[in-house]
Amino acid sequence: MQASRLLLAAAALTTVAFAAQADDADPSGQFAHPVTASVGAAAPVQAAAPAGSYRVSPWSTQYNPLATFSSSKTRAEVQAEYIRNRDAVAAMNREDSGSAYLAATPRAADASRQLAGQPLNAQ
Repeated sequence: MQASRLLLAAAALTTVAFAAQADDADPSGQFAHPVTASVGAAAPVQAAAPAGSYRVSPWSTQYNPLATFSSSKTRAEVQAEYIRNRDAVAAMNREDSGSAYLAATPRAADASRQLAGQPLNAQ
């Protein structure tokens, strides 16, 4: 009996604590956004857009990202690139996230990527 009263009291206090954190919205308060009338403001913006361009929301049911897509590579070029890189991609997706592949791959000496080291004219 004592445990059920204690549980009921804890539930009541929790409810009161959450209710105390609630706050009413203040639309005219510190963070209120001033509403200004913009009659005809969209027409000049739409007129300045390049011909044939349109804005479609990516969340629209009519959104088609491939509508204006054009590839610069042929199918054979894409297939050759895939075959050339598939071993590296498979190695990077293994259980060790490619660390064994990267450790075994020799790196080219690229001075532009050197972050620290001895100066050329060390004194």
